Formats: sequence, structure tokens, C-alpha cells
Amino acid sequence: MTLPDTGLTDEELERYARHIVLKEIGGTGQIRIKAARVAVIGAGGIGSPALQYLAAAGVGRLTVIDDDRVDLSNLQRQTLFGTGDAGARKGNAAATALRRLNPHVAVTAQPLRIDAGNAAGLLAGHDAILDGTDNFDTRLAVADAALALRIPLIAAAVGEFEGQIGVFRGWEADKPCYRCFVGASPETPGINCAEQGVIGALTGLMGSLAALETIRAIVPFGEDSAGKLLIADTLALRFRTLSLPKDPGCPACAA
Repeated sequence: MTLPDTGLTDEELERYARHIVLKEIGGTGQIRIKAARVAVIGAGGIGSPALQYLAAAGVGRLTVIDDDRVDLSNLQRQTLFGTGDAGARKGNAAATALRRLNPHVAVTAQPLRIDAGNAAGLLAGHDAILDGTDNFDTRLAVADAALALRIPLIAAAVGEFEGQIGVFRGWEADKPCYRCFVGASPETPGINCAEQGVIGALTGLMGSLAALETIRAIVPFGEDSAGKLLIADTLALRFRTLSLPKDPGCPACAA
């Protein structure tokens, strides 16, 4: 990451004061956040709150990749949008909302469906990738591109009352990639929220955690999250953290 020559303006110093007083972030860390470029795949239940917190944190450049349009059924959990956004492209509506939230953040909307053919081109040059989609083919395409580009991948998912999040840097010798976690070609397709339902506040929880892990990928603090999977069971109000070993036979990262 190339840091800017200039520091933070007086307005930014005030805006990000609660970050700057944290010894783990400080002024240098906030400048790194300002210099960062983050791609968010999907502006839905997970992407919506994640984008809000990334913009509020001062991530300098956000790329929103989503080819969907806002539907009234989204508004139960996708808090970035309002009733008046129904029918609008999610990427464009998200960009408008995020610029209003923080004018210091540059937002680029990509109204495209990301796949194996275009993922590398769309994701190259970013410092972190946050995937909140519920389509398994999309997740694998994003994960493969992130691995090839050596960009940290923050992958979060929700369903009904349970959520999970993991950070993947499979190019490192002791860290798994996403395919180490799910296998080379899972037989079970992704099930979206329209099919199984989801409690709206859960997406806010997992989206906020995804934003936290994205910021950690930019400015490392605390324990390294890569190689761990956090599972949130909100029916039991229980959180578990599992270790994810690197698969020595993984076709994607074993070599």
C-alpha cells in the first residue's frame, strides 16, 4: 500500500479522533485506512452495514460490486437503503448514501455480476476484499481471484439465525484459503435469504464484524484472524471460534 504524502486534514482529525486515540491505530494507522482501497462484493444484508462502517472509518476508496436492484423485501435488513431507493441499482444507491455519510471517501459502483472471467480484473489493486454474497459460484470466483492476487479475503455469510465469518490468506504457508474451508467443489449450492429467511439484525452483526476484520487487514491489531472461523448462533446467544487448518491437498493453495 502506498501511503499519501499528506496527512489528515483538521476535519478528518476530528472525524476520526476516536480511532486516533487508540494506540493500536493512531494517526499512522488512520492514514493507512485513508490510503486503502477495499472491494465489497454485494451491497446486501452483510455488505450494507459493512459499507457504512468502512465509509465511516475513512477507508479512502471503496468499490461496490453488485448487479442487483433494491427491492422492498431488502429493507428489513439492508439499512443502507430507504423506501425511495426501491428499484434503483444497489451499487449506485449505495454510492450515493456513502458519499452522504462521508464525503472524504471515494466510492465506485460496479453494476456487474462478478464471475471467474472478470473477478481478477475487478479486484486487482485492492488492499482487501469483503465478500458478503449468497451465491456459491460467486464466492468461489472471488476466493480464487483473491488467492491469485494475494489480497486478504474477508468472507461472511448468514442464514436464518446463524452467521459465520473467516479471513483467508491462503498464499501464506500456514494459512488456509477459502477452498481449504469449503472443499474443491461443494455439492450443496448456496441458499439465499429469500429461500430460507434471515433475522435482519443478524446481518448487521456479521456485516459489522466483516468491517472490523477488513480494518484489521489494513491496520493489523490484536490477534491475527486468518485461519479462524467465527460462528454466531443467535438462537442460543453463543459464539464459537474454530481453527481452520490448511489443507495439504488443496488444489488451490497447496502448491
